[in-house]
Amino acid sequence: MASPERLGFQEKLAYGLGDTASNFYFQFFNLFLVFYYTDIFGLAPRAVGTMMVALRVFDAVIDPAVGLLADRTSTRWGKFRPYLLWGAIPYGIAGYVMFLNPSLTQHGKLVYAYVTYGLMWVAYAAINIPYSALMGVMSPSSEQRTSLSTYRFVCAFAGAFLIARLVIPLKNLLGKGNEAEGIRYTMLIFSVASVVLFLFTFAKTRERVAPTAGQKGSLGVDLLNMLRNRPWVALFFSGLFTLVNAAVRNGSLIYYFKYVVHDEAKFTLYATSGFLAFIAGAASTKLFLRLGDRRALMIVLSVVNALMIASFYLVDPRSYGLLVVLNVLANFVVGPTPAILWSMYADTADYGEWKFGRRTTGLVFSALVFSQKVGLAVGNGALGWLLAYCGFVANMDQTPFSNLWIRLMFSVIPAALALVGAFAIVFYPITDLRMKEIEADLALRKAATA
Repeated sequence: MASPERLGFQEKLAYGLGDTASNFYFQFFNLFLVFYYTDIFGLAPRAVGTMMVALRVFDAVIDPAVGLLADRTSTRWGKFRPYLLWGAIPYGIAGYVMFLNPSLTQHGKLVYAYVTYGLMWVAYAAINIPYSALMGVMSPSSEQRTSLSTYRFVCAFAGAFLIARLVIPLKNLLGKGNEAEGIRYTMLIFSVASVVLFLFTFAKTRERVAPTAGQKGSLGVDLLNMLRNRPWVALFFSGLFTLVNAAVRNGSLIYYFKYVVHDEAKFTLYATSGFLAFIAGAASTKLFLRLGDRRALMIVLSVVNALMIASFYLVDPRSYGLLVVLNVLANFVVGPTPAILWSMYADTADYGEWKFGRRTTGLVFSALVFSQKVGLAVGNGALGWLLAYCGFVANMDQTPFSNLWIRLMFSVIPAALALVGAFAIVFYPITDLRMKEIEADLALRKAATA
């Protein structure tokens, strides 16, 4: 059996830059969106929390629909690549329009937020689900996909680093005292950059894995097989709780520094140093993998990270140096986990083809992306509801009770959610050795039908 074609540096980088484009939006929403809606756009925290959860109802239909459509797409560019070409400009426009900040009544602003935030996630699904699924068909090798996933998340968190480093300075520079204008111009820059990067990803990547010849199936069968795919189910719940954890903690950062530390400017160094550590951890994925099997490594790294997050509750908010150092360590430890996790996502598509005789890469990835979007929405929603519960009032000194809950959202609450996400990985049944056996079996089947 011939060895799979090795992916070159340029193609891996081109694929990774697609997630830089995704993270210009994803991380902006993660770090600043609730803050933008409450402190700049002027919406009530409870209304923001409810909106973010309510709109995920639409994703329950949109995300699988995009995945199913992509699986059934056939063009000279492949199944998934053309969506990067078709979706790049709508994606850029949708992200920019969210922050136009029109002069409306309170009710009008809420309606505007619902409509533009909802359209944004439609555009995000249309491009990001095929982009994510593309990794599953660029190589039949789990080892190559893990390498590809490493490039992806180094680039992803390079995008996150740029968001953390540049948003507040750009907001202040471009807005000249007007925060709404500053955010609008800042997002214009990132929107244009996202379009360019997605088009580059489209131009420089290739699809190499085709479904087995003659495979047949229906929507109902595909959905049933996905739910019977035990590795996929385990990763679905892990992704869900991981993103709830990330949304609560990352969304609380700006509140923590503005209202607990009482120095919003310190957010930038704290966040950017953390993202640099995360990038370093992601780039070290291959070294971490020498320690053992991906599944076991995911569990250990996630638990260690959770304990570090919880320890922030014990740190005096005035001990800024200690906050930064602990954040760097926690992010380095967790850095390899996204690359490992997404390579495992691709493995579930192989497992589904091996187990049920039908490859549904788009559907598998769409449902996993949906779990992460639900996690982000629930996390952001919980952030809004908890702010309302503790009596938070935007742009005012907070009560001791409010400050306590902001500290909890910064530490103990996301740590508990991270532990639940790690626990879900316990039920993932595929070892690295078993995955190599599945790959070899699939290659033999395809050779027999060629």
